[in-house]
Amino acid sequence: MPWRPAQGTLWQWQLSTPVDQSVDVPVYDIDMFDNSAAVVASLHAKGRRVICYIDAGGWEAYRPDTAAMPAAAIGKPVQGFPQERWLDIRQLGVIEPLMIARLNQCQAKGFDAVEPDLQDGYENDTGFPLTYADQITYDRWWAEQAHARGLGVALKGDVDQAADLQPYFDFALDEQCFEYSECDALTPFISAGKAVLEVEYNLDTSAFCSSARARRFSSMRKHVNLDAWRQAC
Repeated sequence: MPWRPAQGTLWQWQLSTPVDQSVDVPVYDIDMFDNSAAVVASLHAKGRRVICYIDAGGWEAYRPDTAAMPAAAIGKPVQGFPQERWLDIRQLGVIEPLMIARLNQCQAKGFDAVEPDLQDGYENDTGFPLTYADQITYDRWWAEQAHARGLGVALKGDVDQAADLQPYFDFALDEQCFEYSECDALTPFISAGKAVLEVEYNLDTSAFCSSARARRFSSMRKHVNLDAWRQAC
């Protein structure tokens, strides 16, 4: 059975490098491309589980596999991230080879689970007429492919579909649900005994930690650039 974090698990989310391995928590979430199998093995040797961050719904201009994505599947820029563009997730046959290759790298490097980012294209201005059903199909495909490789898988964001997708995902990972009053949508994961890993960027811990603990969320405050700094609840 794929690994999944327990409710209330302390964790670290660092997408900058090098990864600060001194944070005394049982779970790390780190970038797949920017970290080697040796980094994952080192964290494992310290008793950590390691989550693999990769982009699932977007194309990133700075990644080594960017040329593998056909131009017809690349849409508008992701707001706030000019080097990222949305993908036409309806074109699964076109997108699948690149995503499978990324998942295979997660598996080969020894990660325990995967965090597929940008799973809510249907709610954004992607340049494509994506529907609720299109997103459900794509996200379920991601969960199935992760599980086929023995990886746990997070539902990243996409809170409006959390109730529909909870049965297929092992845990949820969300940003700013307290700031945007969206945390209730993640209750299906808690009710199913699954963890919710959650981060705030703008709120003081005093504004959300008591509620996070009551909800059994694994919440912390981070810098938006996701460096090593953290303030855990």
